[in-house]
Amino acid sequence: MANIKLYFLLFPQLKAITADDADNYKCTASNNHADAIYTFSLVVGGTGAQMDFKKMLKKRSVPAPKTEKRPITEEEMLKILSGADKKDYERICAEHGFTDFRGILKKLKEMKKKVDVEMVKVLKPLEDIEAKVDTTVIFDTILELRDPNTRLMWFKENEMLRIQYSLGKYEMKQMGTKFMLYVTGVTLRDSGIYRLEVGDKTLTAKLNVIDEPLKFLTELKPLRVTERQTAVFEVRLSKKTDLPVLWKVKGKELKRDEKFDVSVSEDGLTYTMKIKDVRHSDIGDYSLCIGDMVASTQLFIDRIPIKFVSNLKNTRVKEKGKARMECELSSKDVFIKWLKDGKDVTHNPRYTFLREGKRAEIIIEDCDLADSGEYAIVAMQESDAHEYVSSANLTVDERFATVKSGMSDIQSPTGSPAEFSVVLNDEKVEGVWLKDGKEVTDMKGIQIVKQGAVHKLIFDKVGDEHEGKYTFMAKGAESEAVLAIADPPVIDPNVLELLGAHPVTVKAGHTATIKIPFKGKPMPKATWYKDGIEMMDDERTKLEKDSESTVLILHKCVREDSGAVMLRLKSDCGTAIANLHLNVVDKPKPPQGKVEFLERTGKCIKMKWKAPRDNGGKQITNFIIERRLVGKKSWIKVGEVDHTTTCFTNNKVEEGRAYQFRIRAVNAEGVSDPLETEEVFAGEPIEPPGMASQPQVADVSKEAVTVTWSPPSQDGGAAVMGYIIERRKKGSNIWVPVNKELVQDTKYKVEGLVEDMEYEFRVTAVNRAGPGTPSTASNSVFAKDPIRAPGLVKDLHVVDSSNSSISLAWEKPEHGDEPSGYILEMRADDAKDWTKCTKIPISGTNYTVGGLQERMKYFFRIRAVNEGGVGEPIELDQGVLAMPPPAPPKFNINAKLKNQMVVRAGTALCIHVTFTGSPPPTVTWLKDGIPTKGRETINKGKEHSQFLISSSHRSDSGVYRIQLRNDYGEAHYDVNVLVADFPRPPTNLKLEEEVPNTVTLKWDHTPDIGQDEHTHYIILKRDASTATWFTAADRVFGNKYTVTGLLPGRKYFFRVIAQNNIGDSDPLDSKEPFVIAKEKEHFKLNMKEYVRKDLSLKPEFVVPLKDHSVCRGHDCTMSCAFVANPQPQVSWYKGEVKISENPKFWQTTANNVCTLTIPTCSLKDSGEYTLVVENSLGQAKCKCKLFVFDKNDKIMLDSLAERTAKGKGKYIM
Repeated sequence: MANIKLYFLLFPQLKAITADDADNYKCTASNNHADAIYTFSLVVGGTGAQMDFKKMLKKRSVPAPKTEKRPITEEEMLKILSGADKKDYERICAEHGFTDFRGILKKLKEMKKKVDVEMVKVLKPLEDIEAKVDTTVIFDTILELRDPNTRLMWFKENEMLRIQYSLGKYEMKQMGTKFMLYVTGVTLRDSGIYRLEVGDKTLTAKLNVIDEPLKFLTELKPLRVTERQTAVFEVRLSKKTDLPVLWKVKGKELKRDEKFDVSVSEDGLTYTMKIKDVRHSDIGDYSLCIGDMVASTQLFIDRIPIKFVSNLKNTRVKEKGKARMECELSSKDVFIKWLKDGKDVTHNPRYTFLREGKRAEIIIEDCDLADSGEYAIVAMQESDAHEYVSSANLTVDERFATVKSGMSDIQSPTGSPAEFSVVLNDEKVEGVWLKDGKEVTDMKGIQIVKQGAVHKLIFDKVGDEHEGKYTFMAKGAESEAVLAIADPPVIDPNVLELLGAHPVTVKAGHTATIKIPFKGKPMPKATWYKDGIEMMDDERTKLEKDSESTVLILHKCVREDSGAVMLRLKSDCGTAIANLHLNVVDKPKPPQGKVEFLERTGKCIKMKWKAPRDNGGKQITNFIIERRLVGKKSWIKVGEVDHTTTCFTNNKVEEGRAYQFRIRAVNAEGVSDPLETEEVFAGEPIEPPGMASQPQVADVSKEAVTVTWSPPSQDGGAAVMGYIIERRKKGSNIWVPVNKELVQDTKYKVEGLVEDMEYEFRVTAVNRAGPGTPSTASNSVFAKDPIRAPGLVKDLHVVDSSNSSISLAWEKPEHGDEPSGYILEMRADDAKDWTKCTKIPISGTNYTVGGLQERMKYFFRIRAVNEGGVGEPIELDQGVLAMPPPAPPKFNINAKLKNQMVVRAGTALCIHVTFTGSPPPTVTWLKDGIPTKGRETINKGKEHSQFLISSSHRSDSGVYRIQLRNDYGEAHYDVNVLVADFPRPPTNLKLEEEVPNTVTLKWDHTPDIGQDEHTHYIILKRDASTATWFTAADRVFGNKYTVTGLLPGRKYFFRVIAQNNIGDSDPLDSKEPFVIAKEKEHFKLNMKEYVRKDLSLKPEFVVPLKDHSVCRGHDCTMSCAFVANPQPQVSWYKGEVKISENPKFWQTTANNVCTLTIPTCSLKDSGEYTLVVENSLGQAKCKCKLFVFDKNDKIMLDSLAERTAKGKGKYIM
């Protein structure tokens, strides 16, 4: 039993107590397990006069003697204490006169230990949690308590949680048998082990808090808006932050005003800035600064286009008249410039410009012809690269002269005179002569004469410089003609003489260039002819001409280009001709015709040919004769004769050999192409023998084999002299002879072989003409002793089977040599022939035959095989069906298939199951015991099935059963599906004020309250003077809640929201504001007759103001008491600003007590507050400080707790 101690707070002298002693007092008792705190307030009233407690004592009569009661027994005391709270144990014992307090507590503790074993049962333990910073964590456990008054104690590490003094940090809740601990606004310091002690049970769980770095989830993007519209910049953060947030415009901090509107979303993550009525001056860089993080972008503004209300109009005036052109624009704040024919004339003194408001005008005095053209006005504005243009034409008219007699074209020889003449209808009109568009002024040999209306241009001697187009121009009159020189074409006689005396010679393959100069105007047409045929431009022929010469170019000349070439020059004034001869030299053509053999014997071959048809333009000097053996590639020179001889005899030949000859002609340019002869034999021909038969191999051993063959069917005209035998390794291309001398017989024993090496052999017959064609290679053979064939295979049996395969196994044969493989054959029940299961023998002793027809019967047999041959077959006793062994249905349960599924509404509901069974079972899907039908899609296979609803609804929740059934059994599997959705809103909100300064809210439950245990309600309130909602209560599971802490005289709106794990419902709001009525003071005044005294009193505070610390979002109330007469005037100040008339603050003054209430305090409400009380006798001032802190300000909370523990008394709200 713990020691009971009493503590008293004593003042030194009761008679000396003053108003300064009025305050809140707290008594704290601590031990290793917890702290116990008790607070009380001391209020000192009156006018400050000393109080005489002796006079306040009353005389009391002697109390009547008490009747003695029967002392209570220990069993009765234990029964009473077992149902009471621990804090009342001492009081109950004292009331019943029970003195053994320590002993009764010890027995009570032992008794409860026995009961606690059965009184606390853990149905669900605590679980470890991992959470992010600034979120709410819920530790929950399900306990079955025999005694509902059993105390639950929560610890973090080894420190007990002081939940009632945590300022909302920790909160314990209970819903039925479910006990929960809420930890709000978790930080990294909240990580650790949390422990729950209840009875003799201890539950622990670990909290791991993850702090994600602060970052921008969305970047500021460049924004382009039209002038006079609203620009909106928005940035979203990854988490809430207490860092200062600054918006900057062009590097300077933004000041919030009517133009710039800065706001933060309710979740504190989205920051928005709106720029209203954007103008050109708002263009620039905008940035958001949060600590060291900066997000920047630019704002671009599209100017409103300029429009022409009225455009420039086309104008026509007479010469020397006045022209006016004007227009009207949509705005006067523009820059303009004037253009004439595209050139800026804004600063030209020739024009007069007028500008009045939105109208602009250009005036031209004394117009002349040069003023005609297109006039345009160009309007521009700042930050708008576009130019807005309106244009019109100005036409200046004049009187025109006409031509009575115009000019004619002139063709004149060089050096002769010429004259142009024009007659106008007006003698006073001046004119201008132009040559090729340029005015004729001081040209040599030209005279300009004007005789009245006749205008002449006279040429003394016409030359090349005078040729061109001449124009006479007057006012409205114009005449033009062409002066041309007419000279016939002429070729220099010396050139003609040189071309006729010497032909043009060029080598074949080279380029021939023939250039002939001439004179003549106009330029004559040049035509080239070869052998009377006109030459045209092509790939090899190029014809070029200029004013003084013409050129013929022949690329890659050939002999056929030789011949007579003629040039003809022709114009309207005459013709000229030039003749020449072109000679192209080349090597000669081959000798003509077919070579005639005059003699063919075993000793000589004599031949004759004809000379070439074309000697290449040069004399042939000699002929070259070459030969080669038939079948060879190289040619050998065997003789040479001069150009007068066309016969040759070759004496060095071998009888029976076939030869081929070729003959070439030679001149100074080279050697001609050859004339080749046919094959010719020296005497009668002899050929090599034919191909022997394919060799056969017999008597094989590890050292030697015997090879036999048959002679060739043709000996080539001479007897076979013998045979060459060759061998090679299998896969090699190299044949090796095995005999040094020719073998006369058709049988040969090859020795010296390597054991276990595989060989091939071939035979070649030989006669006088040489070796013939080798025979085809023999069949390959291994050099080793003979191998025995294997015996019968043992124990052929079936291992496994399926719908498309059968697995077989067997053992090696006991007799014969080792098998190298096995030949497995099968036969369908409806077939007669056996077919091999594999193309090559099977190397192992088991094999699976696939590709079978389901439920078809098959027969199998097998034989062993090796190099010695194939063994006898062994067959299965009976046929085998292609189907798996019979088996009942069975589900393949894996991690992906769960019996509980939670699906969000609108997403796909997909249940996929796999199973086995033979034969394949039938699949049936049931929902709540009824076959499914409607929106689902069901896919079924032999071993799987899938249930799919592409877009699930809340009504799809239920128990889905998959039922399998075949001839050998059945099975089923249940999946409990919950389709979660946003809760539907509650309805029918009613407000009642059952208790003063409180409002009781009642509403009808959301329909989802019974379907989802996580569905609860959030209660919010809002003062009618603000737009911000504050949470009044969270996680309310009933449909009734009383909101407290409301201020009298204020109007409030209320909101109820249903919430579950998916999200929030639409809000249910109160339609009209609810007014908290002020309580009217009811008092009764009993007047007594007394002598009126002078009660005038200078204001003086009896209870001063105290400093306050308030959590942001909470209300703060500060009050003090004073004495004064006559009644003073009361004024409140914050700093130096008077706030008495500010509607945000609510103040009352009654019975000399002043109260100031600051609703929903914010950080800017921190500061010094002053109360001034003043009457005709003087004034008194009283000050206090208010500090508003954030609930996450841990340092501030620790400081306040420390001050409170020391009893230094700041009010904490």
